[in-house]
Amino acid sequence: MAEANGDILTPGDLPSDSSLTTKELQQNWREVKRNDRPVRLLFVIPSSRIVEHALSKYVVYQVVVMRSGSFDSRRVSVERRYSDFLSFHHKLLQEFGEELEEVVLPRKLLTGNFSPDNIQERRLALQDYLAKLFAARCVRYSHHLAAFFTEQEQRRGHSLIRAGQFRAAVEQLQTVLEIQEKLLPWQKPTLVVTTLSALAVCHRDLDEPEQAFGSAHRALPPVRRYGLKHHRAALLELLVDVGYQLGRPVAQLQEELSGLRDAERGEAYCRSLKELVIHEFL
Repeated sequence: MAEANGDILTPGDLPSDSSLTTKELQQNWREVKRNDRPVRLLFVIPSSRIVEHALSKYVVYQVVVMRSGSFDSRRVSVERRYSDFLSFHHKLLQEFGEELEEVVLPRKLLTGNFSPDNIQERRLALQDYLAKLFAARCVRYSHHLAAFFTEQEQRRGHSLIRAGQFRAAVEQLQTVLEIQEKLLPWQKPTLVVTTLSALAVCHRDLDEPEQAFGSAHRALPPVRRYGLKHHRAALLELLVDVGYQLGRPVAQLQEELSGLRDAERGEAYCRSLKELVIHEFL
Protein backbone atom coordinates (compact mmCIF):
# COMPACT_ATOMS: atom_id res chain seq x y z
CA MET A 1 0.00 0.00 0.00
CA ALA A 2 1.29 3.46 -0.91
CA GLU A 3 2.15 5.91 1.89
CA ALA A 4 2.30 9.68 2.14
CA ASN A 5 3.17 12.10 4.95
CA GLY A 6 5.01 9.38 6.87
CA ASP A 7 2.44 6.82 7.97
CA ILE A 8 -0.60 8.99 7.17
CA LEU A 9 -2.52 8.36 3.97
CA THR A 10 -4.30 11.00 1.92
CA PRO A 11 -7.29 10.14 -0.31
CA GLY A 12 -5.13 10.14 -3.44
CA ASP A 13 -2.75 7.58 -1.96
CA LEU A 14 -5.38 4.87 -1.52
CA PRO A 15 -5.36 2.02 -4.06
CA SER A 16 -8.66 0.68 -5.40
CA ASP A 17 -8.56 -2.52 -3.34
CA SER A 18 -7.85 -0.77 -0.01
CA SER A 19 -9.80 -1.93 3.03
CA LEU A 20 -9.78 1.56 4.59
CA THR A 21 -13.24 3.09 4.77
CA THR A 22 -14.07 6.64 3.71
CA LYS A 23 -14.57 7.54 7.38
CA GLU A 24 -11.12 6.24 8.26
CA LEU A 25 -9.60 8.20 5.39
CA GLN A 26 -11.31 11.38 6.55
CA GLN A 27 -10.02 10.85 10.08
CA ASN A 28 -6.54 10.26 8.67
CA TRP A 29 -6.67 13.40 6.59
CA ARG A 30 -7.88 15.48 9.54
CA GLU A 31 -4.85 14.20 11.45
CA VAL A 32 -2.58 15.43 8.64
CA LYS A 33 -4.09 18.89 8.72
CA ARG A 34 -3.99 19.02 12.52
CA ASN A 35 -0.29 18.12 12.56
CA ASP A 36 0.44 20.78 9.94
CA ARG A 37 -1.09 23.64 11.90
CA PRO A 38 1.40 26.37 12.77
CA VAL A 39 2.22 26.59 16.45
CA ARG A 40 1.44 29.83 18.20
CA LEU A 41 0.81 30.92 21.74
CA LEU A 42 -2.53 31.61 23.33
CA PHE A 43 -2.92 33.78 26.39
CA VAL A 44 -5.98 33.35 28.56
CA ILE A 45 -6.77 35.38 31.68
CA PRO A 46 -9.42 33.24 33.38
CA SER A 47 -9.43 34.89 36.78
CA SER A 48 -8.24 37.70 38.99
CA ARG A 49 -8.00 38.38 42.69
CA ILE A 50 -7.60 41.37 44.98
CA VAL A 51 -4.48 41.45 47.16
CA GLU A 52 -4.47 43.55 50.31
CA HIS A 53 -1.49 44.49 52.43
CA ALA A 54 -1.18 46.95 55.27
CA LEU A 55 -0.29 49.85 52.99
CA SER A 56 -1.39 48.67 49.56
CA LYS A 57 -4.22 47.04 47.68
CA TYR A 58 -4.15 45.85 44.08
CA VAL A 59 -5.55 43.34 41.59
CA VAL A 60 -3.52 40.48 40.16
CA TYR A 61 -4.54 38.62 37.01
CA GLN A 62 -3.84 34.96 36.33
CA VAL A 63 -2.32 34.63 32.85
CA VAL A 64 -2.38 31.13 31.37
CA VAL A 65 0.09 30.41 28.55
CA MET A 66 -0.80 27.64 26.09
CA ARG A 67 0.41 26.46 22.71
CA SER A 68 -2.05 26.06 19.88
CA GLY A 69 -1.59 23.94 16.78
CA SER A 70 -1.12 20.78 18.83
CA PHE A 71 -2.58 19.40 22.02
CA ASP A 72 -0.96 21.15 24.97
CA SER A 73 -1.70 19.44 28.26
CA ARG A 74 0.65 21.68 30.24
CA ARG A 75 -1.38 24.68 31.33
CA VAL A 76 1.13 26.93 33.05
CA SER A 77 0.24 30.30 34.50
CA VAL A 78 1.69 33.36 36.22
CA GLU A 79 0.12 36.26 38.07
CA ARG A 80 0.67 39.84 36.96
CA ARG A 81 -0.55 43.24 38.12
CA TYR A 82 -1.69 46.01 35.81
CA SER A 83 1.54 47.85 36.67
CA ASP A 84 3.48 44.88 35.24
CA PHE A 85 1.58 45.19 31.97
CA LEU A 86 2.21 48.95 31.95
CA SER A 87 5.97 48.53 32.45
CA PHE A 88 6.07 45.82 29.76
CA HIS A 89 4.20 48.04 27.32
CA HIS A 90 6.52 51.01 27.89
CA LYS A 91 9.60 48.85 27.24
CA LEU A 92 8.11 47.57 23.98
CA LEU A 93 7.21 51.08 22.83
CA GLN A 94 10.71 52.32 23.58
CA GLU A 95 12.21 49.62 21.39
CA PHE A 96 9.65 49.22 18.61
CA GLY A 97 7.70 52.49 18.56
CA GLU A 98 5.60 52.80 15.41
CA GLU A 99 5.45 49.04 14.86
CA LEU A 100 3.08 48.85 17.84
CA GLU A 101 1.08 52.02 17.33
CA GLU A 102 -2.12 50.03 16.78
CA VAL A 103 -1.67 47.93 19.92
CA VAL A 104 -3.22 49.84 22.79
CA LEU A 105 -2.87 48.93 26.44
CA PRO A 106 -6.17 49.22 28.36
CA ARG A 107 -6.23 52.60 30.05
CA LYS A 108 -5.38 53.13 33.67
CA LEU A 109 -8.41 53.69 35.88
CA LEU A 110 -8.43 56.63 38.26
CA THR A 111 -11.39 55.35 40.26
CA GLY A 112 -13.29 52.10 40.62
CA ASN A 113 -10.23 49.87 40.34
CA PHE A 114 -11.81 47.26 42.58
CA SER A 115 -15.28 47.27 41.11
CA PRO A 116 -16.17 43.73 39.94
CA ASP A 117 -17.42 45.09 36.61
CA ASN A 118 -14.24 47.08 36.02
CA ILE A 119 -12.03 44.13 36.97
CA GLN A 120 -13.95 41.88 34.59
CA GLU A 121 -13.71 44.42 31.77
CA ARG A 122 -9.99 44.91 32.30
CA ARG A 123 -9.38 41.15 32.51
CA LEU A 124 -10.87 40.65 29.06
CA ALA A 125 -9.15 43.74 27.67
CA LEU A 126 -5.74 42.57 28.88
CA GLN A 127 -6.34 39.16 27.33
CA ASP A 128 -7.13 40.82 24.00
CA TYR A 129 -4.07 43.06 24.40
CA LEU A 130 -1.75 40.05 24.76
CA ALA A 131 -3.25 38.42 21.67
CA LYS A 132 -2.65 41.57 19.61
CA LEU A 133 0.87 41.91 20.94
CA PHE A 134 1.77 38.37 20.02
CA ALA A 135 0.49 38.98 16.48
CA ALA A 136 3.35 41.48 16.07
CA ARG A 137 6.49 39.69 14.87
CA CYS A 138 8.80 42.10 16.67
CA VAL A 139 7.19 41.20 20.00
CA ARG A 140 7.32 37.44 19.43
CA TYR A 141 11.08 37.61 19.00
CA SER A 142 11.72 40.21 21.70
CA HIS A 143 13.47 39.33 24.95
CA HIS A 144 10.94 41.59 26.69
CA LEU A 145 8.23 38.98 26.07
CA ALA A 146 10.14 36.25 27.87
CA ALA A 147 11.08 38.64 30.67
CA PHE A 148 7.45 39.66 31.23
CA PHE A 149 6.34 36.07 31.69
CA THR A 150 9.32 34.69 33.64
CA GLU A 151 11.54 37.29 35.32
CA GLN A 152 9.53 37.63 38.54
CA GLU A 153 9.48 33.87 39.06
CA GLN A 154 13.16 33.62 38.17
CA ARG A 155 14.03 36.22 40.78
CA ARG A 156 11.96 34.43 43.40
CA GLY A 157 13.54 31.11 42.48
CA HIS A 158 17.08 32.43 42.76
CA SER A 159 16.29 34.14 46.05
CA LEU A 160 15.06 30.80 47.37
CA ILE A 161 18.29 29.14 46.20
CA ARG A 162 20.34 31.72 48.08
CA ALA A 163 18.20 30.98 51.15
CA GLY A 164 18.82 27.24 50.78
CA GLN A 165 15.14 26.50 50.04
CA PHE A 166 15.82 24.27 47.06
CA ARG A 167 12.48 22.43 46.89
CA ALA A 168 10.52 25.68 46.79
CA ALA A 169 12.98 27.03 44.21
CA VAL A 170 12.38 24.01 41.96
CA GLU A 171 8.64 24.74 41.95
CA GLN A 172 9.25 28.33 40.82
CA LEU A 173 11.88 27.40 38.26
CA GLN A 174 9.81 24.59 36.78
CA THR A 175 7.09 27.12 35.96
CA VAL A 176 9.70 29.35 34.37
CA LEU A 177 11.09 26.48 32.29
CA GLU A 178 7.68 25.41 31.01
CA ILE A 179 6.91 28.94 29.84
CA GLN A 180 10.34 29.33 28.28
CA GLU A 181 9.89 26.07 26.39
CA LYS A 182 6.63 27.38 24.94
CA LEU A 183 8.44 30.56 23.85
CA LEU A 184 11.45 28.78 22.31
CA PRO A 185 10.16 28.78 18.69
CA TRP A 186 10.62 32.57 18.75
CA GLN A 187 13.49 33.01 21.21
CA LYS A 188 17.17 32.09 21.30
CA PRO A 189 17.90 28.56 22.57
CA THR A 190 20.00 30.17 25.33
CA LEU A 191 16.74 31.33 26.95
CA VAL A 192 16.58 28.14 29.04
CA VAL A 193 20.24 27.96 30.07
CA THR A 194 19.99 29.96 33.29
CA THR A 195 16.86 28.09 34.38
CA LEU A 196 18.23 24.63 33.61
CA SER A 197 21.47 25.51 35.38
CA ALA A 198 19.55 26.61 38.46
CA LEU A 199 17.46 23.44 38.39
CA ALA A 200 20.62 21.34 38.12
CA VAL A 201 22.02 23.06 41.21
CA CYS A 202 18.77 22.54 43.14
CA HIS A 203 18.48 18.86 42.26
CA ARG A 204 22.10 18.25 43.19
CA ASP A 205 21.60 19.84 46.62
CA LEU A 206 18.40 17.84 47.04
CA ASP A 207 20.41 14.66 46.36
CA GLU A 208 18.57 14.00 43.11
CA PRO A 209 21.48 13.19 40.79
CA GLU A 210 19.43 11.90 37.87
CA GLN A 211 17.46 15.16 37.65
CA ALA A 212 20.60 17.22 38.19
CA PHE A 213 22.43 15.41 35.38
CA GLY A 214 19.41 15.69 33.08
CA SER A 215 18.99 19.44 33.60
CA ALA A 216 22.69 20.16 33.09
CA HIS A 217 22.84 17.91 30.04
CA ARG A 218 19.92 19.77 28.43
CA ALA A 219 21.62 23.12 29.04
CA LEU A 220 24.93 22.13 27.46
CA PRO A 221 24.08 22.16 23.68
CA PRO A 222 22.97 25.84 23.50
CA VAL A 223 25.88 26.79 25.77
CA ARG A 224 28.31 25.17 23.34
CA ARG A 225 26.60 26.62 20.28
CA TYR A 226 26.53 30.20 21.53
CA GLY A 227 29.88 30.21 23.28
CA LEU A 228 28.74 30.74 26.88
CA LYS A 229 32.14 29.75 28.23
CA HIS A 230 31.52 30.39 31.91
CA HIS A 231 28.44 28.18 31.91
CA ARG A 232 30.12 25.59 29.70
CA ALA A 233 32.95 24.89 32.11
CA ALA A 234 30.66 24.91 35.14
CA LEU A 235 28.12 22.61 33.51
CA LEU A 236 30.83 20.20 32.38
CA GLU A 237 32.26 20.10 35.89
CA LEU A 238 28.86 19.24 37.37
CA LEU A 239 28.16 16.65 34.67
CA VAL A 240 31.49 14.93 35.27
CA ASP A 241 31.04 14.85 39.04
CA VAL A 242 27.42 13.70 38.97
CA GLY A 243 28.10 11.38 36.05
CA TYR A 244 30.73 9.53 38.08
CA GLN A 245 28.22 9.25 40.92
CA LEU A 246 25.65 7.72 38.56
CA GLY A 247 28.12 5.45 36.81
CA ARG A 248 27.70 7.24 33.48
CA PRO A 249 30.44 7.36 30.83
CA VAL A 250 32.00 10.79 31.31
CA ALA A 251 35.37 10.45 29.57
CA GLN A 252 34.37 12.72 26.68
CA LEU A 253 32.94 15.32 29.05
CA GLN A 254 36.14 15.21 31.12
CA GLU A 255 38.22 15.61 27.97
CA GLU A 256 36.13 18.58 26.86
CA LEU A 257 36.46 20.21 30.28
CA SER A 258 40.23 19.67 30.36
CA GLY A 259 40.61 21.09 26.86
CA LEU A 260 38.55 24.13 27.78
CA ARG A 261 40.63 24.82 30.87
CA ASP A 262 43.89 24.27 29.01
CA ALA A 263 42.86 26.64 26.22
CA GLU A 264 42.09 29.41 28.66
CA ARG A 265 44.79 28.51 31.19
CA GLY A 266 42.16 28.06 33.85
CA GLU A 267 41.83 31.78 34.52
CA ALA A 268 38.26 32.59 33.51
CA TYR A 269 36.31 29.60 34.71
CA CYS A 270 36.98 29.21 38.41
CA ARG A 271 33.33 29.51 39.49
CA SER A 272 31.22 26.45 40.05
CA LEU A 273 27.74 26.23 38.56
CA LYS A 274 26.25 26.93 41.99
CA GLU A 275 28.33 30.11 42.32
CA LEU A 276 27.20 31.26 38.88
CA VAL A 277 23.55 30.58 39.74
CA ILE A 278 23.73 32.35 43.10
CA HIS A 279 25.01 35.51 41.44
CA GLU A 280 22.16 35.60 38.88
CA PHE A 281 19.31 38.07 39.48
CA LEU A 282 20.97 39.87 42.37
